[in-house]
Amino acid sequence: MKMAETITTTDLVSRFTTLKQDRFSGHLLVKNSNGEEWDICLFLGRILYASGGEHTVRRWLRNVKHNCPEIDIHQLKAALSNSSAATFRRCWEYQLLVAGVEQQKISREQAVKMIGSIVTEVLFDVTQAMYLTYQVKPENLSMPQLVLLDPEQLLTEVKQVWQVWQQAKMTDCYPNRAPVINQPEQLQQQVSPSVYQNLTKLLDGQRTLRDLALAMNRDVKEVTYSLLPYIQAGLMELIEIPDLAVPVAPPSPVTPTPLSPAASKRPLIACVDDSPLVCQSLEQILTTGSYQFLAIQDSLRAIAALLTHKPDLIFLDLVMPNTNGYEICSQLRKVSAFRNTPIIILTGNDGIIDRVRAKIVGATDFLSKPVDGRTVLEVANKYLNHYSL
Repeated sequence: MKMAETITTTDLVSRFTTLKQDRFSGHLLVKNSNGEEWDICLFLGRILYASGGEHTVRRWLRNVKHNCPEIDIHQLKAALSNSSAATFRRCWEYQLLVAGVEQQKISREQAVKMIGSIVTEVLFDVTQAMYLTYQVKPENLSMPQLVLLDPEQLLTEVKQVWQVWQQAKMTDCYPNRAPVINQPEQLQQQVSPSVYQNLTKLLDGQRTLRDLALAMNRDVKEVTYSLLPYIQAGLMELIEIPDLAVPVAPPSPVTPTPLSPAASKRPLIACVDDSPLVCQSLEQILTTGSYQFLAIQDSLRAIAALLTHKPDLIFLDLVMPNTNGYEICSQLRKVSAFRNTPIIILTGNDGIIDRVRAKIVGATDFLSKPVDGRTVLEVANKYLNHYSL
């Protein structure tokens, strides 16, 4: 991890530009003078997700309510059962989003809107901070990519919003603060009875400006600006309130079932292919050849599953929904555990261009579909120096 460096918010664009040019993957950790820290996850220089700050849970639940009001997040918690405690703490929100998309309880469009809104909110909070330090932490992120956002474009948009706040003299009005009434009698004299009744109901000290904006179906800038005269007159004030509890519990540690001595000596071969028929065919061929077999039909979870099981050889389909074999192969070669693992590309399009591109991204070999049992075993035996019993 790079040493912490002081940075101003105006320098963020140039930092993101450099990370984008370097195709950086990992975490940009930003901290303000109050100790608040934000974690901006980047994949190849683009923003995958962002989290942290004082209201991680409030922000996530607010965006779920706005974008996916029908979802019950407790239905998704089983998806975190394979997460480590450290991974859970760092990105439980993103994991739940991925689980919602995979289980078709959240559409990809809803997830993309949520991520865009959350990242924009994080960047705005970073922009509001006066003094910042930052660290870059390279990491081969194995999380599925629901969307990759351009950091320079987002920061430009956030900067424009921040300028509006400055022009309205709202720079001291932090949207994560909750408005409360200080002088109820004086306020009652200045507004109508119906307005006063609504204000006393809404300004209960339990909802931030952002929470109020959602409840009122208005933009947070409008809500803040409408309360600004009363805040400046001392009739109201903005107070800090705590974050909410994480809505799902951390996963319980699971003790894996040990392999038998005979099974542990058998090489493990994985097949990443969205076709159940291809996976079943390869399983039948390879298990009769005394190999262990792992089928992965969900391309979004492929890298995470491969990191968990660390197979000795990988058959990788070239054309899949959401991603492709080239991209997965390229990502795998950046992970030290798979730097020398044989990766065999599977495709029905046996063209010279595909073969060349497969070699460029680090593929070991190329196998045409439909697969032939004898050829599959010959390829597996060739790269694993293993022979059928």
